[in-house]
Amino acid sequence: MAKQVLHITNGGVLTEYLKELNFTGDILTWQEMLSEGPTIPKIDSDEFFDIRRKFLLDYYDIEVDSYELKKELSKLDDTDKYSEINLWFEYDLFCHINLLGVINLLHQKEIDKPLYLICSGRVEGEKNLKGLAELSAGQLKKHYKNKVLLTKEDIELCIALWRTYCGSDHNILKPYIVKKSSFKYMTNCLKAHLKRFPHQDSGLSVLEDNILRLVRDHTIKSKHHLLGYSLNYQGYYGFGDIQHKRLINRLSIFFEVTENKITLNRKGHEALLRQRNFASELKNDMAYGGVKRLEFQFSIEQNKLIKTILDAN
Repeated sequence: MAKQVLHITNGGVLTEYLKELNFTGDILTWQEMLSEGPTIPKIDSDEFFDIRRKFLLDYYDIEVDSYELKKELSKLDDTDKYSEINLWFEYDLFCHINLLGVINLLHQKEIDKPLYLICSGRVEGEKNLKGLAELSAGQLKKHYKNKVLLTKEDIELCIALWRTYCGSDHNILKPYIVKKSSFKYMTNCLKAHLKRFPHQDSGLSVLEDNILRLVRDHTIKSKHHLLGYSLNYQGYYGFGDIQHKRLINRLSIFFEVTENKITLNRKGHEALLRQRNFASELKNDMAYGGVKRLEFQFSIEQNKLIKTILDAN
């Protein structure tokens, strides 16, 4: 009997797209967002899922359906029938941290199968970076044809990155920025991750700073209008609607909102000019893996994370 293929996708939209295009094999849909919230190294554990369940409920009011989650992941309980596993993930930080999680889960479950990466990003003839579900049928099939077999070194890199992400010192990620691998967007994603921490002077992350610049430089009519801009101009982050809505709501202290326009207030201009640090006022206490955002700030001069003064003892 011919062996089957297992596809692990980055979400339901892509899963449906693959089904429409009649891709053969089983599909496991990964629906986590490991780029935000606390994580621990051992993914295949009750403790991990309890931590994630609590985070998603507390921060995003998302109730995890444990039955459906376990049913989906049970596809990894009998992998003898698969000849290979295809990992469908995109160029951005959101996808790359999920990818680290998936590869580590496979490693922890001692699943030893050829792993192939199908990663979208730059597409010939296209100006903007593209997500997998944004590709035409022909482009997607070409990506699949050109899939990349991950090496032992690639997998070891993912194991090291995941352990570091779950650890207490994310500066350890810096040497990996220049490490060669089959993950051609990993460098951009690691740089983007470090700049998610508050800037030493303004207390804003690169993404928060960018949203204020969009308000300053464009005619923004509403928060919904701003949401569209922030989604389109986020670079290598790849965050979805719910994450951007949360960011925009927290940044409301920098806005003046009228019936048909959003403008920066005095605080907004001060933040962009980096005249004072607003980290404590923003109170964005998000955890990234093993660290809390407010415990560190990004120093442009030193090009690394430094302990927030209040916590530096």
